[in-house]
Amino acid sequence: MPAPNAETAPGTSPEADVFAALLTDEGRRLLDDLRDYDPARELATATRLRREHRAELVSAALGQARLRQRAVAKFGAADAHRMFFTPNGVEQATRASVAAHRARRFAALGVRRLADLCCGNGGDAIALARAGIAVLAVDRDPLTAAVARANAEALGLADLIEVRCADVTDVDTSGYDAVFVDPARRGGRGRIFDPEAYSPPLSWAIDAARSAPHAALKIAPGIPHEAVPDDAEAEWISDGGDVKEAVLWFGTGPGTRRATLLPAGTHLTGADLPDPAVRPVGRYLYEPDGAVIRAHLVADVAAALSDDAGLIDGTIAYVTSDELHPTPYATAYEITDVLPFNLKKLKALVRERGIGIAVIKKRGSAVEPEELRKKLKLDGPHSCVIILTRAAGAPVMLLGQPAA
Repeated sequence: MPAPNAETAPGTSPEADVFAALLTDEGRRLLDDLRDYDPARELATATRLRREHRAELVSAALGQARLRQRAVAKFGAADAHRMFFTPNGVEQATRASVAAHRARRFAALGVRRLADLCCGNGGDAIALARAGIAVLAVDRDPLTAAVARANAEALGLADLIEVRCADVTDVDTSGYDAVFVDPARRGGRGRIFDPEAYSPPLSWAIDAARSAPHAALKIAPGIPHEAVPDDAEAEWISDGGDVKEAVLWFGTGPGTRRATLLPAGTHLTGADLPDPAVRPVGRYLYEPDGAVIRAHLVADVAAALSDDAGLIDGTIAYVTSDELHPTPYATAYEITDVLPFNLKKLKALVRERGIGIAVIKKRGSAVEPEELRKKLKLDGPHSCVIILTRAAGAPVMLLGQPAA
């Protein structure tokens, strides 16, 4: 994920000079020494290292070691401990599994040369290069560009990744098969929700995408559907059940809505089905994956389950049916109790059944799960799932178990 493109002119910076010291033999030895360092002992570690190394270099190495530890969750230990990062780069980088999925899609489209605009620390460029695609990676911030270049070299991909420090709006992409744009969606005050306040603005990114045979624009998952251009495919991606991002694809399937679920890689595309009918809660409740919900494909999941599948409420994305129909697009629960919400009754039930472990879920309820957990004072050998929601407009509590 990039640093903003509107403030720093291409060139060098003091931060880039300090970073360059980490790429020396001395800097790399320091980073190797810090691979397994304990942040709780940072003061003692810094004191020890400063006996043999410059204080400025030690501070930079400690900062990089902390960033590498944070990056493990997104890149895996094998890559994270060889790579370099900026704080914003770790925070906003694409998870490696998601970047690999996107790279596979580009490769399947026949893309061989791609311009990665706003490349950040180079996570997407790395995935694209590993898919056999030659990448021009561009970022305006000198330090960010230096980090991306170091990562390409550290992972043995420098022959496929050219890093350029430049304003992306000045880059000629006419000689490339595809364009990928990852605009900055954070500013000095935090997350940016207005797509035209992205850096660069979404309208510029869309124009850049339309100039290439194929393109993908990474956007926030909460983008309104009405903001999706008619000539774009909109894909929402989840990984391990958590929605990670949305992507606008150009040159694929105009008007298509797609939900992609990783790590399996299964995907569902929309058929513009009407909303399912509302019906009473049946024996089974289905919780659609977040990507399915964001893509407005709950009706498609319901239609694939059974003729009797329906919503428990017209405003709640829970599907119910009387028979179990496994689906990769939703988690199924077998419901044992459907009761109007009543805290006193719920406390009595969990005490009577010896419930010591409870997974508490909510959708359309003002009750906070952790506050409820404290009030229930769970104790016993058994477990259950408690779902706080609405059914036909009324607050309800559903008790059950994950469906076998």
